[in-house]
Amino acid sequence: MVEPRENPTDQSADALLKLILDEDRLVILGLAAQQPCTVRQLAAVLPGKRTPPAKHVAELVAAGLLRQVDDEQYALDVRQIQQWKRTLFARAAAPVPESSDEQILVTYVRGGKMIQYPAQQGKRLVLLRWLASHFEPGRAYSEHEVNEMLAGHSEDHATLRRYLVDTELLVRQAGIYQRAPDATDPDTTDQDVSGKDTV
Repeated sequence: MVEPRENPTDQSADALLKLILDEDRLVILGLAAQQPCTVRQLAAVLPGKRTPPAKHVAELVAAGLLRQVDDEQYALDVRQIQQWKRTLFARAAAPVPESSDEQILVTYVRGGKMIQYPAQQGKRLVLLRWLASHFEPGRAYSEHEVNEMLAGHSEDHATLRRYLVDTELLVRQAGIYQRAPDATDPDTTDQDVSGKDTV
């Protein structure tokens, strides 16, 4: 008796597709899905084929697609296929944040935009440092460019721009803005950040 594989990862997806995407094997799987069949019955449906149906059956059993129900008959292994489906299409677990800062970003950022401005000072600074990290060090930005970069967040761009300047994450001089040299360093931003206590 041919032993089936226990896990779809025992063979590559390409190999499994290559096995299934054969007209004769598809016919065999279709018949076996309706009722158990013997190799002789399958041979009657597939006469004159170059590859003997017995070989196809052996390959399908080895792949876990067919199961032997008695000495002669084979049926579609529905339980095994359902198990494979659960394994292959299970949702991957969300990555676990490696730090408290990452956890804060996961909570308050969606699709690259801040969805809410936190009430706690420490969380605010994490969000502001994250915003500051989008500005290139050494590059000069006009107020219009800063506003464009801060658009679409939960707070209006003027308020966020003011918070970034107040915390010295952005430096403003004569209407030109630049990212502070250590803007993303947690130890350099201990200024108070005012704002709406929404959380």
